[in-house]
Amino acid sequence: MIEYRGLKVALLGAGSVGSQVARLLLEHADELASRAGASLELIGIAVRDVDAPRDVDLPKELYTTDAEQLILSADIVIELIGGIEPARSHILQAINAGADIVTANKALLATHGPELFDAAEQVGAQLYYEAAVAAAIPIIRPLRESLAGDRINRVLGIVNGSTNYMLDRMDRFGDTMEDAAAVASELGYLEADPTLDVEGYDAAQKATILASLAFHTTVPVEAVHREGITGITKAQVDLARSEGYVIKLLAIAERIVDETTGEEGLSARVYPALIGREHPLAAVHGGNNAVFVEAENAGSLMFYGAGAGGKETASAVLGDLVSAARRHVAGGPGVGESTHADLPVLEIGRVTTRYQVTLEVADEPGVLAAVAGILSDGGVSVETFQQSVASSDGTLSTATLVIGTHRALESALAATVEQFASNAHVERVVSVLRVEGAE
Repeated sequence: MIEYRGLKVALLGAGSVGSQVARLLLEHADELASRAGASLELIGIAVRDVDAPRDVDLPKELYTTDAEQLILSADIVIELIGGIEPARSHILQAINAGADIVTANKALLATHGPELFDAAEQVGAQLYYEAAVAAAIPIIRPLRESLAGDRINRVLGIVNGSTNYMLDRMDRFGDTMEDAAAVASELGYLEADPTLDVEGYDAAQKATILASLAFHTTVPVEAVHREGITGITKAQVDLARSEGYVIKLLAIAERIVDETTGEEGLSARVYPALIGREHPLAAVHGGNNAVFVEAENAGSLMFYGAGAGGKETASAVLGDLVSAARRHVAGGPGVGESTHADLPVLEIGRVTTRYQVTLEVADEPGVLAAVAGILSDGGVSVETFQQSVASSDGTLSTATLVIGTHRALESALAATVEQFASNAHVERVVSVLRVEGAE
């Protein structure tokens, strides 16, 4: 029988993910030891209330409310508390004590990542965070290691399963936004504060992490342009389907060149967008996640799978734990983050993409000429144009125009939409959706 070196593991948090991590650590101890080259002893689980009911039956003696003492006794600390504090303080304490860290805390990494990575590098520790984005899907390690020698041009992904579930129900089953949200909430897909999901905050935090890795540049979460899905209507989803599109909440990070200055930078943004049904991301259904990576040499790569769930996220956490254990066995300092490219993060107005603009206009002579004139003045070229049959409420006859554009600068499109909104022929701007995933 092989005798393995022993490593002590402290677990912070015993929620849906933490309890599964503890269960798997105990049930598969021998198997994990053979993979890691070291036995992994779970020495304790820090919780706020040791008597709180939990889904997984674990030995009562493992629970403690003394997180600090537990951290000081560990070689590897797994942080699954979530939020900013006390998670940040606990991780810094663990790093200063010489422990390696495994975390799934996207909010903390998005807001304090540089501080934590710098602290780890100062003492030769390592911070692992595969589970922070897209749960079971291995995307952090490919970006951090496998593609580190390539030049990534774009990362395009569905990274929030809750909103994908809602939009997918609207597309496939004809739900309204309200109905889809009710079902998602009932199934436990939405956060306790659903605005984190539906307003795009969760996706923006993950976009920060992906952009920083893909472009070797520190990307603050406040630099990520963010729009949620609360304004998406059943009519928009139906129209998208009729034109061969599906609406998805996308996180996008891409290398761009400012057309005016020639400056190279990157754009990081989150918003609902139209994507052609032939694109692989269009087939991502339910609560699944997928990340599409476009690299200069590797080409197009797609990573797909479960983006949430206790067991699914625990899989990624344990993968990081095995990596941390192997590093301890091999010895040597941790590898620092590659964030030295220092590309500027360019504002949304410098992005170029395609758009679909839907207008409700008066059904009268001169309307089409007025709309065409506004588009021409704004430098926005039309690719497709669709006019609905006019309708009337008895006093006013209106028609709907759906305008598909060629690639246009975001700032030019925004100015054009403002001109539409103030034009006497235009009753209202119904919607503006970007079109992604195609040249």
